[in-house]
Amino acid sequence: MTQDLTYLDHNATTPLKPEVRDMMLQKLSFPGNASAIHKAGRTARRDIEDARQKIARLVNAGPQTVIVFTSGATEANNLVLKGSGCERVPVSATEHPSVLQARADKEIIPVLPSGIVDLDALDKMLEGNHRSTLISVMLVNNETGIIQPLDKVMEIAKKRGALVHTDAVQAAGRLPLDLQKLGVDYLTLSAHKIGGPQGVGCLVISNCVSVAPQISGGNQEKNMRAGTENVAGIVGFGVAAELAVRDMAEFQKLSVLRDKLEGELIKIAPTIRFFGKDVTRVANTTMFSLPGISSETQLIALDLAGICVSNGSACASGTVKASHVLKAMGVSDAEAGSSLRVSLGWNSSEKDVECFIQKWAEMYERVKSRVSAA
Repeated sequence: MTQDLTYLDHNATTPLKPEVRDMMLQKLSFPGNASAIHKAGRTARRDIEDARQKIARLVNAGPQTVIVFTSGATEANNLVLKGSGCERVPVSATEHPSVLQARADKEIIPVLPSGIVDLDALDKMLEGNHRSTLISVMLVNNETGIIQPLDKVMEIAKKRGALVHTDAVQAAGRLPLDLQKLGVDYLTLSAHKIGGPQGVGCLVISNCVSVAPQISGGNQEKNMRAGTENVAGIVGFGVAAELAVRDMAEFQKLSVLRDKLEGELIKIAPTIRFFGKDVTRVANTTMFSLPGISSETQLIALDLAGICVSNGSACASGTVKASHVLKAMGVSDAEAGSSLRVSLGWNSSEKDVECFIQKWAEMYERVKSRVSAA
């Protein structure tokens, strides 16, 4: 519960953790520019490098890893897809819009009805490939919570001589991240998905590969991202990364609340369909559909009741659109247009879930009564 709101949209953004806020407030009053050589500048530089180390520990980065701070995951995704220099960029059909829209010449890797990337299709796409190639497959889907088999993607990439990027925004703090085991060349993170501030993200670069800068005008961030660093934001990102490691076991307990929510909803509406329930998902996410009640109707009713949820990605300018993720999974227009996503987080409680169930049930009964009377 957040003041007078029941906030259940943590995949869009999760509230700032108190420890992060307190540290950021200290840094916001400090005037250091990390590019300056005087004491204030050196202090700011030290703060940034400390944060870089904390994020490196979050992903178990190797000694040759470079972490480039950006304004968020959208910029980081654009930086790698546009700056890698690769001629071919196959991306999965269920990627975040910041990946799907980064390159006009992208190639779409289909997904199976389960939401899992079609590995056979990817392998066939790259058969006989002789051009430089960057595959982009997210680790955890932001709408369904489905975990992709990145190890299998890596096997295909190695066989076909391709580089791999993964958008790990929804995986950080939810799954153990081990860059050295994953073996990917690029990995994207975002602070505000793990209790850090909005407007800060990073591109993690391993295996001694690099990217061409997309923003010019300074030599910050190893000459890969110009512009004065957001010291307070980066420090907050670092604290959030530390807490994400510490609190990961607690995060897994959210599956109990998620499962309770799903169990109660199916009692209320037996024809409801949950997406990704038969494959591996992260603990906090459920996406479901009940044809006959549009996403817009559900969202408006719940919003009026003080409940914050969504019907997919938050990067659609506040519009209510049928989920491209569900469409890629072969879901019908009717089901995709009546989907809802509930995502829990570090401050979610059983009371929040019970409130959602009650208000959703009331909305369902109202709509069902109107339909019966018509």
